[in-house]
Amino acid sequence: MNHLIESVYAIIDAEATVRPVDTLRAALRAGCGIAQLRAKRLDDRAFVELAIACKQACAEASVPFVINDRADIACVVGADGLHLGQNDLSIEDARRVVGRMQIGVSTHDLEQALAADRGGADLIAFGPVFETSSKDNPDPVVGLELLSEAVRTVSRPVVAIGGISTENAGETLRSGARYVAVISALPHFIRAG
Repeated sequence: MNHLIESVYAIIDAEATVRPVDTLRAALRAGCGIAQLRAKRLDDRAFVELAIACKQACAEASVPFVINDRADIACVVGADGLHLGQNDLSIEDARRVVGRMQIGVSTHDLEQALAADRGGADLIAFGPVFETSSKDNPDPVVGLELLSEAVRTVSRPVVAIGGISTENAGETLRSGARYVAVISALPHFIRAG
């Protein structure tokens, strides 16, 4: 399992995690490869304060730090990357705000993955690969076969997302994904790392 942890894209959900900075620090100690802060309901001031603490922890561990959705906050805290959903800013508009900062985009089918690739995304999240409980209205499950096809089709690294666990992470990575994004199963990866 230790070799898998470096492929973990740790997503810290501020509203679903009791101690987000402590959880992030544990993921960093375990050896995760990249970390993202997601905070859908925090007010801006609280989001910035939390993001600064997370950015510092990531910088100390030399792990890239990504902000979900908020290009403005990504710039304010000096994040390494921004992650966009299908209903967020376009890549082109986000580039006007964040410049050359890494941009990842969530995609849920091959058409969206190709559009993100053509649009200049640096990372392409693809899923949900498996059933997931971390979204209120998840998109349809894509499965490993479609994940493999997406990896072969796009030119950018792919982050597999949705229902990733310690049990299925290995086969997910063997499908060609560069990272496995983990939210609710993160404590299991931390313990195994």
